[in-house]
Amino acid sequence: MKRHFLQSALRELQVFLRSPRFWATFGAVVLIFWVTGPYGTSERLATVPRLGFWLVLHAVAWSIAVTALVLVNMLLLHRVPSLAGRMALGTLVAGVPVGLATKAISLATFGGAVTVSTLAESIASGLVLSALFCGLTFMTMSNKAAEVLSPAPEPTAEDRAEVVLLRRLKPENRGPILHMTVADHYTDVMTSRGRELILLRFSDALEELGGTPGLQVHRSHFVADSHVEKLLRGDGRLTVVLKDGQEIPVSRSRTEAVRSRWG
Repeated sequence: MKRHFLQSALRELQVFLRSPRFWATFGAVVLIFWVTGPYGTSERLATVPRLGFWLVLHAVAWSIAVTALVLVNMLLLHRVPSLAGRMALGTLVAGVPVGLATKAISLATFGGAVTVSTLAESIASGLVLSALFCGLTFMTMSNKAAEVLSPAPEPTAEDRAEVVLLRRLKPENRGPILHMTVADHYTDVMTSRGRELILLRFSDALEELGGTPGLQVHRSHFVADSHVEKLLRGDGRLTVVLKDGQEIPVSRSRTEAVRSRWG
């Protein structure tokens, strides 16, 4: 359970880090702070040091905020139905660590003493920065990020009677599923009409196959009955040869099931 939680959290973080919109938004915010020089940085820092200051500060603040956002989203996914609501709660959670981190960066840059009032001001600033990040992220979020943060609901009994997975594919690729395989955090789906990479865990893709006749022959491969050409045996291992010429390894634990079905 703990391992699954960490894997899911890393997957969501990677979606953010691979999003061009995320980096474009981050760059735009850093640029604005650099040019305007708020909080007296325009008077206290030269042009290049000021850029470095805001780049480091925002990198740290956004890293904390996005991590908090992802964790809060996962923990409250089934308790708070609204994505905006979960992001708002993530903002509150991130406010304190963001404020303390930015205060530490400010002290390292300008010096000064730590008092209760300055800490309170820093936490308030942290909430503002977190809210800024949350709002901008929500407005500029890519479709992939939104899909990960608000996954599709569990399929109903009626859904399982059909191949729900086809709904995720482009219309031109919707046809009988022939082969599926794992591709990093994606699932590579091959149908009779084309091939498409979708952002979905392999285990979830298997649950959405409905009545597609076939077998999971390996932890990373599903093969439909209609796409099997023959079986090969060699070096003590079993291999499924597909009709397109691909050779798919069979896990030892699934060897008997494969032989029974296609042998």
